[in-house]
Amino acid sequence: MRQGNPIVASLDHLVFLPTSAPDKFPTIIALHGRGADENDLASLLLALELPGVLLVTPRAPFAFPYGGYAWYKPDEAPNQETVELLQRFIEEIKAGYPVNARRLILMGFSQGAMMTYAVALPNPSSFRGIAALSGYVPHQANPQHNGLAGFPVFISHGTNDPLIPVRLGREAAKLLMNAGADVTYREHLMGHEIGTEASRDLRHWLLSTLTRT
Repeated sequence: MRQGNPIVASLDHLVFLPTSAPDKFPTIIALHGRGADENDLASLLLALELPGVLLVTPRAPFAFPYGGYAWYKPDEAPNQETVELLQRFIEEIKAGYPVNARRLILMGFSQGAMMTYAVALPNPSSFRGIAALSGYVPHQANPQHNGLAGFPVFISHGTNDPLIPVRLGREAAKLLMNAGADVTYREHLMGHEIGTEASRDLRHWLLSTLTRT
């Protein structure tokens, strides 16, 4: 895995390219949470050791008053402008890097998980699957039954999460299961974080989903 030179795109980002040289790579675009930046999930994904997978970690567009960046303002939900910005960025990534668009996973933590839902649920055919860590489904992303049958979804949540209660993770899993998605739901004894066991479960799901025929 080597860090590449980012293309000019709608969002600042990091990109990590596999050392192997096929024409196109399975790809993960990972969205950080509020108050973090593009380095946050990059370190997690690199530690997971995902061979042959291209990694992209964008920086959210808004500076957070207490440091880092945010996808939308506190006490708000993903708005259409930010959703469209992220959609445009994803298309730029697909055009600018050797992305296998049929093996593209969008994932996010906390506020990034809400953005993942907001972008992917209305357009599941654009992704191989999604991973939502410590988040919930925003009301405007309420899934429809059309297009989600069999759609791979990984949801992880901490039972002791003080910021986003675990019941919201459970509600998201139930909502998507009822919409026909292929949901893998995991709870772990942790707070608002991605712990060791959650990382292990995420890695297993990512590898199995990216290699699924």
